[in-house]
Amino acid sequence: MAAICGALLIAAGGTGTAAVPRPATEWPALPGFPIAERVVVLDPGHNGGTAGHLDEINAQVPDGRGGMKACNTTGTSANDGYTEHEFNFDVALRMRDLLSARGIRVVMSRDNDNGFGPCVDERGTLGQRVGAAAVVSIHADGAPAGAHGFHVAYSAPAVNDSQGEPSSRLATTLRDGLVGAGFTTSTYVGSNGMNPRADLAGLNFAERPAALVECGNMRDPDDAAMLESPDGRARLATALTNAVMAYLG
Repeated sequence: MAAICGALLIAAGGTGTAAVPRPATEWPALPGFPIAERVVVLDPGHNGGTAGHLDEINAQVPDGRGGMKACNTTGTSANDGYTEHEFNFDVALRMRDLLSARGIRVVMSRDNDNGFGPCVDERGTLGQRVGAAAVVSIHADGAPAGAHGFHVAYSAPAVNDSQGEPSSRLATTLRDGLVGAGFTTSTYVGSNGMNPRADLAGLNFAERPAALVECGNMRDPDDAAMLESPDGRARLATALTNAVMAYLG
């Protein structure tokens, strides 16, 4: 797939070069595509080369609610050095393969783990630029040890119709899929695994149903053991894929 507005759009199995973040004001104007029921955006948070581009990722971009925030961050890591960006990308690739096998066209916000960007506002508009039926961002948290479990964020209060019932339903379906697969909801943030937020630009800009999954706390030994395990990541990817398929109906 070709790059659109500076974001790297990759169908399952595609290749490309690292996306270079740009302020949203520099993007060419493109209309959003109509929703295609078999298109899903996967957004693995952060990126592996981000630490080498601090000036770029610290540049201020719109936050989707009239303010500004940093283009991106480096993400967190487990105590043994296993990085969030590596975890995010691994789970997203597993989901990409599982969804593709079920006939879903998958668009990735990045196609490697050694670049930097895209900025959070650019990630947030990717869903409408490719006509996605759902957008799922993959992350892991960096809370104090002893805090554990996953939570799912969605934009609230909503700033458009897609951020209302469709996004909360997507978030709830993802939560229910993880619970049904044996994962534990967060003990330290949100309620019953749900965490509505107004500060996440990637969700604020979305004009398609969008949710962000914090799959666990990388600083908690038990969560970290699961997140670092290939079996744990496979279980997460399977549960999230099944939930996306349930949402799409």
